[in-house]
Amino acid sequence: QVQLDESGGGSAQAGGSLRLSCIASRTRYSNYLMGWFRQAPGKGREGVAAIYTGDGRAVYADSVKGRFTISRDNAKNTLYLQMNNLKPADTGRYYCGAAEWLGYLTIAGVDFVYWGQGTQVTVSS
Repeated sequence: QVQLDESGGGSAQAGGSLRLSCIASRTRYSNYLMGWFRQAPGKGREGVAAIYTGDGRAVYADSVKGRFTISRDNAKNTLYLQMNNLKPADTGRYYCGAAEWLGYLTIAGVDFVYWGQGTQVTVSS
């Protein structure tokens, strides 16, 4: 059972930056599909970005393209999300997700099996 632990959330003003981290433990395979998701109050979970840890290929939601960057450090089993030019609409609880590599990139939550507990991000205007 893969365990995921997020950190790095907090408060920021619009235009500011935050970096989220997700440490994966109890992994069985060398490479995974890993991603970041968020959920705002009263809304459903939204896929933000995902990455294939094998070669670093990534996919982003249109709402964050050009502002967020997903990356990974395989030696540290850590996934990152660098968030720049934050907007109030980015407010929500951010979750790290993982799955065995499916052969394609996706930010659809149904394709992810393992989840962290989440970390809160609040952006004020």
